[in-house]
Amino acid sequence: MSIEQQVISRSNNQCELCKSTTKLSIYDIPPAGDKQASHSLYVCEKCKLQLEKKEELDANHWSCLNESMWSEIPAVQVVSWRMLNRLKNESWASDALDMMYLDDDNLVWAKAMGDHENSGEASFHRDSNGTILQNGDNVVLTKSLDVKGSSANAKVGTIVRNIKLVSDNVEQIEGKIDDQLIVILTKYLRKN
Repeated sequence: MSIEQQVISRSNNQCELCKSTTKLSIYDIPPAGDKQASHSLYVCEKCKLQLEKKEELDANHWSCLNESMWSEIPAVQVVSWRMLNRLKNESWASDALDMMYLDDDNLVWAKAMGDHENSGEASFHRDSNGTILQNGDNVVLTKSLDVKGSSANAKVGTIVRNIKLVSDNVEQIEGKIDDQLIVILTKYLRKN
């Protein structure tokens, strides 16, 4: 039986965290080591996006952790502990963390990503209106900008197509204006 089949069978065809039965897929728990069923979960799309910090945390969605944290499956326990730590500013999550127990090996595994040391908030590239930007989006300039290293000036209303997010700075995107690749501050654009 493949790893995927083992995980699906174990999950009873539902998200192992929130019990949803739609848009399910395998989630390999970081840090990735050898691929094995014991280091994977079967999760819904909403859980996966928030686990991977590709969507803002929805504390109401994660109230399911009050139940899943008691799972006998170590992978579910580890991910529950990590998410409760990301949500520790919520009183219910803090209370759940106080009650939760992980054996020493699972606690080391859970701490490996540092979720207990960092803020639970994921950082996103946002336009001037606060809308989350994605790779490939089209944006419109809200301010005229001088293009460094060129005599060109990008006017208000210029459309920049197929942007690329700068991975290490949420305040910058890359895009082409007049066939020249430039870096633009997100505060000077809005999603088209």
